[in-house]
Amino acid sequence: MPPKNKFSKEQIVDAAFNIAKTEGIDSMTIRKVADQLGSSIAPIYVNFNDVEELKRAVIKKVVDLNQHLLNEQHSGNPFGDIGVVSLRFAMEYPNLFRDFVMKQNDYFQAFDQEMGDKLVGLMKKDPELEGFTDEELKLILFKMRAFQMGISVMVANRLLHEEYDIEKMKEILDCAAEDVVTATRLRKKND
Repeated sequence: MPPKNKFSKEQIVDAAFNIAKTEGIDSMTIRKVADQLGSSIAPIYVNFNDVEELKRAVIKKVVDLNQHLLNEQHSGNPFGDIGVVSLRFAMEYPNLFRDFVMKQNDYFQAFDQEMGDKLVGLMKKDPELEGFTDEELKLILFKMRAFQMGISVMVANRLLHEEYDIEKMKEILDCAAEDVVTATRLRKKND
């Protein structure tokens, strides 16, 4: 009898991630992951209790990937970098973007909670955002995320004309961010 294939947790998560990337998280099954690895399901069950545990590991990989993209983006404008990363994620991983953002699920909530504090922390480093409280920064972030999410949804669904490349979309995001920040400063000044 030939020896059974052994796979590390990382190899299994990578195979599951590839399925989620191309077919969506909900399409991921233990059988599909085993097929991707050229294996039986046994090695997967050695490392994961069930498909939900494996999905959570894939979600963590997506969160880590998003953090990696954010760490790569160093324009000197941390707030702008957040928007660019969302656009890049929507362009490069449209199925995962749709899973996280456009479907009712627990995945986005877990992702959103983990990223929320990190994003406000990045915003605090932006000189353009000095003087705002954490609550004001959270509101600015919420408003910009609503706008940026709309553009990212259009990107993920290939609804934009070719003229809207990443640079053009970044210009639009920067303009909207300037408007939101200016309005927040005015409102704060008038209160």
